Amino acid sequence: MASVLSTRAVRTASCSACRSLARPNSIAAGLLPRRGLSTATEDAAVNHADKPRWSYTPPRAKAPFSLRLNSNRPEFPVNSDPKVLDRFYILMLGNDGDKMLSEETKWLAVTHKSFDQGRRGFNDRLAFLGKRIVQLQASLALVQSPSNAANSATPDAYGRVPFTHPALDSLDNLDYNTKSFLTSKTKLSELAHKYDMQRVVRWCPRKPNNLESSGMDLVLAHTMYAVIGAISLEKGNAVANKVARERILAPLGFKIAA
Repeated sequence: MASVLSTRAVRTASCSACRSLARPNSIAAGLLPRRGLSTATEDAAVNHADKPRWSYTPPRAKAPFSLRLNSNRPEFPVNSDPKVLDRFYILMLGNDGDKMLSEETKWLAVTHKSFDQGRRGFNDRLAFLGKRIVQLQASLALVQSPSNAANSATPDAYGRVPFTHPALDSLDNLDYNTKSFLTSKTKLSELAHKYDMQRVVRWCPRKPNNLESSGMDLVLAHTMYAVIGAISLEKGNAVANKVARERILAPLGFKIAA
């Protein structure tokens, strides 16, 4: 029993001695020079205090150095002029279209997540909401359109007559292939070019010298949905539904009921 106690006492003493050696002396720690913290970040934050959020990258979101050393990739220019952005919204939304959304939301709706690595915000959630609205209005427009099916049905060998109703005549229009073709990314991209969206969308293509292979059609279609989502966010679903029908679906060839 005595040997066990002595062994434990030795272990306790040795552990406490190791801890005392490993713990730096408070006096020595006070004499060690401390690494000075840079105040460049704080100064930058103060300088950017009066600037809008979309116009600059938060200083604390930047890395101290770039991982792309000696890169030969050309920098892709993006729009930073609010007047050019306002002209786009007037083209797409009509008169006073530049006043429909707040300044921050107008820039957020045209900002893809590839731009500035998403550090200034991006339009994914707006596009998700806008796509649901456009797809719903496209389905309603197809159901309300006259049926394209032939009026004369194939006669039944047993003289049976299928049930018919005027409300069901247009269900044949609600075909997945039809809606997907009319609202494809190619169609939406062509419409976006008519609105000069390619001049204001903020994104970073994988190949700046080849925008088509970088997915420009998908980015423009994504941004079209984001604009509708932004309108729904700030003006409500009634206004967003109207804009989706008149400014997107009607130019794509949908027959919009009055």
